Amino acid sequence: MFLSIGFAGIATGLGAIPILLTENISRRLLDILLGFAAGIMLAATSFSLILPSIEFGGKDFKAVMITSAGILAGGIFLDFMDKHSPHVHLLNKKAEGGDSGSLRKIWLFVIAIALHNFPEGLATGVGFGSGDISNGVTIAMGIGIQNLPEGLAVALALRRERYSKGFSLWVAALTGLIEPVGALLGLVLIRTFQPLMGFILAFAAGAMLFVISDEIIPETHSGGFEREATYGVMVGFVVMLILDILLG
Repeated sequence: MFLSIGFAGIATGLGAIPILLTENISRRLLDILLGFAAGIMLAATSFSLILPSIEFGGKDFKAVMITSAGILAGGIFLDFMDKHSPHVHLLNKKAEGGDSGSLRKIWLFVIAIALHNFPEGLATGVGFGSGDISNGVTIAMGIGIQNLPEGLAVALALRRERYSKGFSLWVAALTGLIEPVGALLGLVLIRTFQPLMGFILAFAAGAMLFVISDEIIPETHSGGFEREATYGVMVGFVVMLILDILLG
């Protein structure tokens, strides 16, 4: 059980390892890769957060309304974070210049990934806590494999803003380590989180949708490579769709 939870947590960092092999990447390729990352996250939002949210609620009208409320609440929360949090000032680690507006968008993306990983961890813990160990292992392994491209997405976003390879890898790994925390909470406090899982998953989905639409996709369309970035989004979405179907 703990091995499965651990794998789900470290998979985000493992997925970011290829970033160590990159050197100078063109703006065109970076926009394509960031678009690919946005496509991955869009699919993860749909299939790993929104649909499970409705399933947790019972697949009825009430469940849809709870999911809808969670999505809107998540978007409003990210909007508030964007306007009032001091995360822009984390640019002390910035290697070379760059505009703070672009940097703000990347850190908002990182925050959204972390928010997205926490309820996935809760779902894993709830799966184990329900007594069906095989179901918990399946959830944890599936989430872990899906986290591999998410880790690469975080690292690529940071590298695009000229952060060092080591720092990009470290931040990607850190976003994944939030998942075991959520899993342990879900395992210990299953009675508390089980009724709230639908809203929590939808809340993370809303946060992710906000940052994809308001920040990431516009950023990939600001350098003259809009069409290439669009295909990146589509390919990323399809890749995550295939992973979701294969992993059940």
